[in-house]
Amino acid sequence: MSFDYDLFVIGGGSGGVRAARVAAGDTSATVALAEESRLGGTCVIRGCVPKKLMVFASTYSEAMREAQDYGWNVIPGGFSWPKFQTRLETELDRLEEIYGNLLDSSGVKVFDQRATLADPHTVQLADGTKITAKHILVATGGWPVLPDLPNADLGITSNEIFHLPELPKSILIVGGGYIACEFACILNGLGVKVCQYYRGAQILRGFDDEARGHIAEHMKRHGIDLHTGTNILEMEKRDGGIWVKSTTGTEMTFDQVMFATGRNPNTKGMGLEQLGIEIGRRGEIVVDDYSQTAVPSIYAIGDVTNRVQLTPVAIREGMAFVETVFKGNPTKPDHVLIPSAVFTQPEMGTIGLSEEEARDLEPIEIYCTSFRPMQQAFIGRDDRVLMKLVVSQQTRKVLGCHIVADHAGEMIQLAGVAIKMGATKEDFDRTVAVHPTISEELVTLKTPVRTA
Repeated sequence: MSFDYDLFVIGGGSGGVRAARVAAGDTSATVALAEESRLGGTCVIRGCVPKKLMVFASTYSEAMREAQDYGWNVIPGGFSWPKFQTRLETELDRLEEIYGNLLDSSGVKVFDQRATLADPHTVQLADGTKITAKHILVATGGWPVLPDLPNADLGITSNEIFHLPELPKSILIVGGGYIACEFACILNGLGVKVCQYYRGAQILRGFDDEARGHIAEHMKRHGIDLHTGTNILEMEKRDGGIWVKSTTGTEMTFDQVMFATGRNPNTKGMGLEQLGIEIGRRGEIVVDDYSQTAVPSIYAIGDVTNRVQLTPVAIREGMAFVETVFKGNPTKPDHVLIPSAVFTQPEMGTIGLSEEEARDLEPIEIYCTSFRPMQQAFIGRDDRVLMKLVVSQQTRKVLGCHIVADHAGEMIQLAGVAIKMGATKEDFDRTVAVHPTISEELVTLKTPVRTA
C-alpha cells in the first residue's frame, strides 16, 4: 500500500518538531506535520521560554536593592510591562521562525491547521483534507485546566499570563505545583501583591520535603502571602475585581485570579478512542516502552503521554521514536535520573530520589547543609541556601541531590552528569572544591546529619 507520507506528526512542539526534522533529514523519510496554533508549542510559545524571560525580568528589583547595599548608586524605577511584553513577543516570533526554518530545511511539509485521526493510517485536517501516512506520531502536548468551580472562567491560566494588557496590582494564584510557585515568585518580583492558595499541607508536592519547606519559607519571607490547606470556595466579579471566599472563611478581592491547578493531555476530539487507542485516567495516550500505542502504526510522545512532563524528555522521546521506527534500532527513551529545575526564587535543582522516597527503599545517609552564601552574608541578608545529598548506605551511590540556591538549575545539570554515571559519595569527596562558590559544599559534606 502506498501512502502520501512515511510519517505524519500531529503537533509542532519541541518533541514533534525534533522527530519530524530528524526523520526527514537523517533518514530521507517523507514527513508532514500539522500544528493548529504556533510552531514551538507550549515550551517556546507559552511555557519554559517566556516564563524564564519573566524570571529574569523579575529578579532585577532585588538585584537593584542588593546593588545599593554593595555601594552602587542605583535609583530603582518602575517596571514597564508593555516594554517587556513587546520584546517578549518579538523574541517568540523569532524562535517560531527558527522552528519553521528548521522544518523547511529538513524537507518537512507543514500544515497550519488542526489534524485529527480518521483511521490507523489517515489524518484529517480542519479543512477536510485527508492525508495518509505509514506512521503517525501524536505530539499534541498538554493544556492547563480550570477547576470545576462556579465562575472559574473569571480566572486565567499560565497560557494567558503573558498576554495581559497590564500587570495587576494584586493576584491570587491557586495551586502549589512548580508553575504556581514560579509565577508567584515572578509576579512578586515584578511588584504585584501576590497571594497563593494551596489545598495541600506544603507546596511542591513530590519534591524533597526539606527543599520544598526551604522554598516556602523564603517565599513568605519575601512577601508572598502563602496559605496552605486552603482552596477557593466561591468567586464572583465585584467592585472592579474578583471577590474570593476561601475554604478557611477568608474573603478577599483581587485584580486577577490565576489557576495553576494542573495540566491535562491534549487528546479531546482527536478520534483516538474510536481507533482503539487506550486513554488513561487523565486523558493521556497509553504507550509502551517504545512510545507505540495499541494501534501499531500510531505512536505518541511528550506531555500527551503524561510520562514525564519536561521538554527535554519529549525531545528524547522523539529521537528514540526515530531510532526505533526509521533507523531500525529499537530504542527506549530513558526516564531514569532526570535532572530538573524549579525556577522559584531561589531556584531548586533536583535529580534522583527525595529523602522520603529513598528511605522507603533502603537504608540511607543524609548529607545536608544550609547556610548564608557569601554574597548575602556580606550585606546582612538572611537568605539561605540548601545543599543535600541522599546516599545509599550499602552501595555508597548518591541516590539524590537537591539544591535550593540562586542558579541551582545550572548546578544540577553538572551534578546530574556525575549522578547519572553512578557516582558514589566518595567520588564527590575526592573532588577538589572550587572556592569560593556555593557549589563547593557538595564536595565538602563529610558527616551525615542523619540516617534512615
